[in-house]
Amino acid sequence: MRGRTIRLRLTLLYAGAFFIAGAILVALMYFYLDQSLDRRYGVGAQRLVREYLTKRNRPIVSEELYAALTAQAAKERRDTLEAMLVWSLVSLGAIGIAAGGLGWLLAGRVLNPLQQITATARRVADRSLHERIDLTGPDDEIKDLADTFDAMLERLDRAFDGQRRFVANASHELRTPLTINRTLIEVALDDPDAPESTRRLGATLLEVNHRHERLIDGLLVLASSEPRLIERSRVDLAEIARRVVAVADQAGIEIRADLAAAPVSGDPVLLERLAQNLADNAIRYNVGESGWVAIRSASTAGSAQLIVENTGPVVPAFEVDGLFEPFRRLASGERVAESAHTPNSRGAGLGLSIVRSVANAHGGEVRATARPEGGLTVIVSIPNEKAGGTR
Repeated sequence: MRGRTIRLRLTLLYAGAFFIAGAILVALMYFYLDQSLDRRYGVGAQRLVREYLTKRNRPIVSEELYAALTAQAAKERRDTLEAMLVWSLVSLGAIGIAAGGLGWLLAGRVLNPLQQITATARRVADRSLHERIDLTGPDDEIKDLADTFDAMLERLDRAFDGQRRFVANASHELRTPLTINRTLIEVALDDPDAPESTRRLGATLLEVNHRHERLIDGLLVLASSEPRLIERSRVDLAEIARRVVAVADQAGIEIRADLAAAPVSGDPVLLERLAQNLADNAIRYNVGESGWVAIRSASTAGSAQLIVENTGPVVPAFEVDGLFEPFRRLASGERVAESAHTPNSRGAGLGLSIVRSVANAHGGEVRATARPEGGLTVIVSIPNEKAGGTR
């Protein structure tokens, strides 16, 4: 319930405290007035009147008249108490309502710095870590909280900058020697006088080199997709899936495509890598005969979905979540079909980890369920409320 905010709770606490204090004050005033009227119009006062008249040798009025005067005095006492109680309660209610409105305004003023902190945190989470709260005002608890939050953002900003620099440097330093190795091996294999044993060794080394290149590439993509995206553009998941399907058809397995428009706002390169990894994983862990891979895209209220379903070995339900962890592979399943991008190579165990990381970077989520007949159904949901253009 949106109305149950801290501001509302503070207002209710303020108004409740005021009503309790007012009720206590009314009760004390009522008790004091009751005692005062009792001393003035009660039995003690009547006895004093009798004694006064007796000392003055005044004749005592008849008992009927005296009883009437006593009843009239008691009635006036009760009326006075009731009038005081009614007007006190009415005044308490009216002033209490005014106090509630004043408490609402005061609570809003007190919580305004917290709203500023929340708004900044949301902008930082959606865009970048370069913005700061920079709250001005007295050195109280709220300003101390804002300064602490700014210090945390500063440390996170430096950490992410260091990560980006590491990814950029590692991208060059790690790929360069592998590229040199691949080139040297290919040059050696191009020698027509190379013996057959050398060619077999070269093919094995090329396969190992290719696997290392894929592993490094996966690690770099995983590292670069962890933070939230800064730059976004309009992307249609259906268009990305069509390109992936066109390449996956070369794997020699049936591809079933049902692609509807699914626009999102995100990074086209990372989203294409997400779709490619899902397709590669579905092809890699499939059945040898009568296997198929179904790729669907759809747009629902608030999100766009990419759904990849495949046949394959039976996956225990307790192993599904673990498949999204880095370097985790299905324990009972080996590759029985080949992806067009990764022929004759075993996966590095990063495919689904990269899928989850890219989805999280776009503010989405990934869900996977095991099919009773074997294989998986993987659903990627990405919010599409900001798919109207580039930001």
